[in-house]
Amino acid sequence: MDVIEFLKEKERSLKTRITALDLKSSSTGHLRQLTYFISHSLNNTLNNSWVSRVKLFSEPEDEQAFQGLMNPKVISFYRTWQDKLEQEVFVGDWMTVDQARIDSFASVTGDQQWIHTDPQRARDESPFGDTIAHGFLVLSLLPYLTDTVNPDKPPYPEARMVVNLGLDQVRFPHPVKCGSRIRARTTLKSMKPGKRSLDMANRIQVEVEGSKRIVCVADAVLRLYF
Repeated sequence: MDVIEFLKEKERSLKTRITALDLKSSSTGHLRQLTYFISHSLNNTLNNSWVSRVKLFSEPEDEQAFQGLMNPKVISFYRTWQDKLEQEVFVGDWMTVDQARIDSFASVTGDQQWIHTDPQRARDESPFGDTIAHGFLVLSLLPYLTDTVNPDKPPYPEARMVVNLGLDQVRFPHPVKCGSRIRARTTLKSMKPGKRSLDMANRIQVEVEGSKRIVCVADAVLRLYF
């Protein structure tokens, strides 16, 4: 018998007992007997072990997340940062993307397409009117743009080590012309604590100075070890 059937059986039993009483009589004895039956049935139901296992309300998300955690540093970090969820947590400094940087990236990756490396042809033939940075060049600059690789100013000093787990939803909505200045804005999207680490997902948007256009958007996932 499951919990629902158990409660239904209790309901039927209670109705049977009440029906057996002569409710037409208003004597004090009958009313006292009816009160006893109702109280006794309710107590038996509420004290049953099946009822005690029924969860009417879910546990708070943060308490569920902490079940089984061992490292207090993980819990402390989570509670400190949970109020920042869905909020912008970082705005970086401007950085110039010049032709020298574009050429260096082209040399390393082998992507020598003229829209990146031939300024004269780009001015004559490209719809952008100039050379543009590789999308992957902009993507590769995210650690610098988000200031997460500065050993003198770690973004998460509580963690002993930070590992890049990868990127989700990467897009390059608009090109970055040579000579443009770009910067990154970071929004904290989610956190998932573990026993000795915590996974953090950040939405990073790269913008161009003097324009409202976003040139790169990506969800970066980091794992912080404590």
